[in-house]
Amino acid sequence: MGRLTSADMLDHVFTDAIGALRDAFEMARLERIAFEEQFLVDVLLGDVSWQTTYGLPGEGLPPRVKAEVNCVWPTWSQTAYRNWYVDEELSEPPYIQIEIVLRAQCLTTLPDPSRVLSVLPIKSPTIGGQKLTRSGPTIESGYGNQPSEVRHAIEVSYESTYELDEPRLVDGSVLDDHFSALGGWISSTLVQLDDLKLA
Repeated sequence: MGRLTSADMLDHVFTDAIGALRDAFEMARLERIAFEEQFLVDVLLGDVSWQTTYGLPGEGLPPRVKAEVNCVWPTWSQTAYRNWYVDEELSEPPYIQIEIVLRAQCLTTLPDPSRVLSVLPIKSPTIGGQKLTRSGPTIESGYGNQPSEVRHAIEVSYESTYELDEPRLVDGSVLDDHFSALGGWISSTLVQLDDLKLA
């Protein structure tokens, strides 16, 4: 089969997932915040990650509500994929770590976590047999030069792993089907978060 390069690994697996997620978000009419997108390689551990941010259309900068998406292609998964590509045997399926953070920001008063959680489900829709699970909320406060210049934010993250079994490795279009529901779910959840009219 020949030697597998890093570019081959990304072209066939990780960039397929990135493309499927982008398509899902665009189909849901979400607006990408271009300056917050990054493609990173951990030079010590070898993990590859893609980070991006989407908001509702017309929200402006910074948006009041947004979704931060982080996908990690761990070194172990890269090795498992390389072994499958070369030997055509899959002992353990590689996986992509997915985290989606839903955030409301630019708030003038401390938000009530119970109100925010009331519109955020415990789990996401099913993505290839898995669901992202909600964590507890985090509240941030930032101060300006004057003590009265304060802004608050609240965020809740959803995390899971997406396993890449052999059919998904062979045919990247499978990822489009699996991730298609994610865009609509994020869009509707951001609308509900925005409808809370937090101060």
